[in-house]
This record gives sequence, C-alpha cells and structure tokens, in this order.
Amino acid sequence: MGHRKYHAPKRGSLAYLPRGRARRPVARVRNWPSYSGPPTLLGMPGYKAGMTHAIVVDNRKSSPYYGKELDLPVTVLDTPPINVFAVRVYEYTPYGLRTLSEVWSPNLSNDLARKISCRKLFEYSAEERLEKFRKNLDYVLDHMDRVSEVRVLAHTQPRLASVPKKKPEVLEIKVGGGNGARDLLLYASRFLGEELHGYVAERLGVGASQLQVPSTVSVRDVLSEGNYVDVLAVTKGKGFQGPVKRWGVRILQHKSRKTKRGVGTLGAWHPNRVPYTTPRAGQMGYHQRTEYNKYVLKIGNVNNEGENINPEGGFLRYGLVKGDYVLLVGSVPGPTKRLVFMRYPIRPPLKGFVEVPIISYVSTESKQGV
Repeated sequence: MGHRKYHAPKRGSLAYLPRGRARRPVARVRNWPSYSGPPTLLGMPGYKAGMTHAIVVDNRKSSPYYGKELDLPVTVLDTPPINVFAVRVYEYTPYGLRTLSEVWSPNLSNDLARKISCRKLFEYSAEERLEKFRKNLDYVLDHMDRVSEVRVLAHTQPRLASVPKKKPEVLEIKVGGGNGARDLLLYASRFLGEELHGYVAERLGVGASQLQVPSTVSVRDVLSEGNYVDVLAVTKGKGFQGPVKRWGVRILQHKSRKTKRGVGTLGAWHPNRVPYTTPRAGQMGYHQRTEYNKYVLKIGNVNNEGENINPEGGFLRYGLVKGDYVLLVGSVPGPTKRLVFMRYPIRPPLKGFVEVPIISYVSTESKQGV
C-alpha cells in the first residue's frame, strides 16, 4: 500500500486467530477476578435490549468537562432475576481445579426441565431430593480443608424478559469474597433453602443467617451503580465473508486476473506454504469477545415511578423491558436479545468516576422505522 496517499492499514487483528464460530451463543467465563469483601456472586447475566443516549453531569475532577453535562451513548440490558439451583465445590489439584462435589436445591423450577434432560431427578419428590443431596453436603463438610473454590449453578428466566424463548440458559458463577471456604459455603448454602442452610450453619458451628436469600437473585444483589464491569458476549454473526470485508484488503483494478475482491498474492515462494498472516476468506462474526471496564450508570426497574426506560412501542427488534434493567456506558457486543454476562472487573481502572454521576435525562424516543 505504499502508493496510497492516506493511511489504510489492514483491518482485523491477528491476535484473534483462528476466527472460528463460537460453540454456543452464551459466553463462557474463563477467568474470575480476585475480590476482597463480603461474599457475593461475581457476575450477573442480562439480555441486550438496545441502545439510547443519556445526559450525564461529568463528575471526574481531572476531566476538562467537570461539572458539565455530557451526552453519552448507553446500552440497556434487561436483567430479570436468575434462579440458583445448585452449589458446586472445587478442589485444587496439580492438574487444575476438579469438582469435589455439588449439592442441588430440593426445589427445582419446572423450566429447568427444558434444559436438563435428567428425568429421574425431576421424578423425585422434594423430600427425596433433600435426603439425596444432604449426603453430598456431608461429604463436602467433612473435607472442608480440600475446598478451593465455591460456585453456584443458576439459570435465567426468559419468561420475565421479552425474548421469544422458554428454555433457560444455565450458568456457573463463582462466589467471591469472604475469609475462607467456610464463609463462601455458608453464603452459597443460603440459595438452597432454609433446611440445607440451617444444616450447614449447624455443622460449621455458626448461627444461621437472619437474612434468608431466596433462590432467585436480582441484579441489585450483585452489582451497584458507579462500579465497573467486564462484559462477555458473542458478537453478531456475519457468516462466511471474503477477504475484502473480513480483512479490509484493497479491491483490485478491473483488469486484474481472475478476481477483484481477492488478495493479490498468497505470500512468497519460500517457505512454500501459505502463512497464517495472509488474509483469507472465512467466518466473520459470532465470536466470543470481552470488553473491559464498562461503567454501570444506573440500575432501575420500570415498575418504579419515574424509571421507565422503554420507548414508545418498545425497543426495536426486542420489545418492552418488564422489570429490572442496567444502563452501561458505551456499546456491548452482540445483537439484540443476545445474553450478555457482566463480570466483576478483572483489571479495574486506577482512575475513573469517583461517585455515581447525576443523570439529567435518558432518551426514550422511539426509533421504530428509522
């Protein structure tokens, strides 16, 4: 491209090769941050509803716009409560983490049977499930010195959102914070019901928590306004594309041989192979991506007075947000209705918003037909 009069580098980073399709539309969390504080879940899922803009008073003292209003693009995530149905305990081995045991809740949602094909589990009564998983719980409590991590298994509730599905997504979310495995297990057992939580508290020699957390967890129990989150999602799929759209190579002149929308050369004669840096056709989009440090601008509920976020007629290609929602500053990977996972920041910024900014206005103008 030396003959060009302007800078036109090849679009697309080689750091993401191979660009294969994601295995499933739900992002997989491969790493969890280290968190110090009271025990809590380290993430929360939500469905992408759409984007709008908000007028926010800048509260960054180092910003030249401090105290002035900024027009920020924001993404609206529909975050219905999730249902925790199991607790999984891991132990550390020389080969990595290994499942020590898992304990399921005696009360399972009927929607979970749409996702899990274990019919025998749903044929048991609540009392039989309680007796069955109490044995697993005894095994964990007898080997507390081997517990390294505690995670919960939860499923979404798409019935409470505006996505056209009933089958939930099953997620594994790590429990962070606390002063050891005892605090983590005591916190996680609160999602399994009063009987199992009281049994764990009795075995650990501590008093049962006065605040009984139900099996459903809302976004306010996990996240708070003014914090940062990492966003994990699968991007919008674009199918099999050529090198011009996929990599941004130059279209050849009309007198070129055989093709115009291909690469001019596949590489040197020696070594006699095609290097991986050569732009080739292939899958574009539908890749898992992580965007770091998205600012949580607001957590609200459309049922509260003055917190309606829905435009007239609902969000384009999504519909109406019916309950809890989260406003994130900036864009989020994936199309509408895609499940987006918000994780605690794994590398939070040293400087940023000091406090929750004042929101002057959030646009609810309808974009239908635009």
